[in-house]
Amino acid sequence: MTDQEGSTPARFSPEGTAPASATGVAGRLVLIAGATSASGEAVARALTTAGATVLAVGTRQEALDALAEAVPGVDTRACDLADRDAVAELAMRIHLKFGRVDGLVHLVGGWRGGGGIAGQSDADWEFLERGFQTLRNTTRIFYDDLVASPAGRLVTVSSTAVDRPYAGGANYAAAKAAADAWTRAVAHGLGKEAPQSAAVEFVVKTLAGLEERLGDEVVRLWRTDPSSINGTRLPL
Repeated sequence: MTDQEGSTPARFSPEGTAPASATGVAGRLVLIAGATSASGEAVARALTTAGATVLAVGTRQEALDALAEAVPGVDTRACDLADRDAVAELAMRIHLKFGRVDGLVHLVGGWRGGGGIAGQSDADWEFLERGFQTLRNTTRIFYDDLVASPAGRLVTVSSTAVDRPYAGGANYAAAKAAADAWTRAVAHGLGKEAPQSAAVEFVVKTLAGLEERLGDEVVRLWRTDPSSINGTRLPL
């Protein structure tokens, strides 16, 4: 059961488990956007441990170097994901060296808020909107990869604020709602063009303390029937 028409979160179910013959994420090529956060490191570690090839993308080279040291085997790439041309060039380089990606884990984000409705500043909105722009750019550029993959997965992180927004977090909730709508639109496209692939949102109040769990659940997506998770919002 999907959540494309509503906002009620869904959970993994035994019925959604893939057959034992499924290869899972081993051998898959997975790109993590916004990989230098604590959650990015945890997801990168979980994926590499499970046998995936991980491409970690961020904007700060020093943070990428630290990630490569913390998670051996990760391939790091510096890119401004808010720049569509830069993302297109990144994809070209990845395709030349590795081939098409099988997964996109989008972790670009951050919190800005406070001050009630009147205090929702343009500066905060521009910061939050940038995260949505990186999602639009990466999914548009790598969408064909997810369609062509034998097991494509798009993963984003949503917020409980989408369902229960409050005045001091209006900018944040609006940006997250836009990302939710975009992700479910991608899910709709994959459902029509690539039933072997899926787009999924994990829903949290905060990611603090849930980083390792997020990594484990991302890995699990490749062991789960895509038709049971495509377009869903899964509470973490």
